[in-house]
Amino acid sequence: MARILVTGMSGAGKSTLLDELARRGRLTVDTDYDGWELPGAMWDEDRMSALLDRHDDVVVSGTVENQGRFYDRFEHVVLLSAPVEVLIERVATRTNNPYGRSADQQAEIRQYVVDVEPLLRRGATIELDGKRPVGELADAIEALC
Repeated sequence: MARILVTGMSGAGKSTLLDELARRGRLTVDTDYDGWELPGAMWDEDRMSALLDRHDDVVVSGTVENQGRFYDRFEHVVLLSAPVEVLIERVATRTNNPYGRSADQQAEIRQYVVDVEPLLRRGATIELDGKRPVGELADAIEALC
């Protein structure tokens, strides 16, 4: 059993990976949905603390400014990464999240790859290639559990 955080840029495949893990019976929480994020791209810290207090076997996904406050509560922090052109292609064509369709948002993602992804990489315990098939990525996450 393990608490695992999957983080990465928009379009890296976090939500798709969590969907596959949920299909396999894993408890998953995608913090992009259901009010986990407060204004300012921050997790609701009380809610996240309560989740991690209640569950010792959960896969959480998200990329927010205050996630580092919780790194010590996760056995693994997984950075899911992909080349910026892959990220842009995915966000431009996905149907589950409107973020990334505009030129301004795509420019923002490109800048986040430069400014934010290195910070995520430093905090990660493992990095996985988001171009790999989702089944292989789910297998890798399950092996960490």
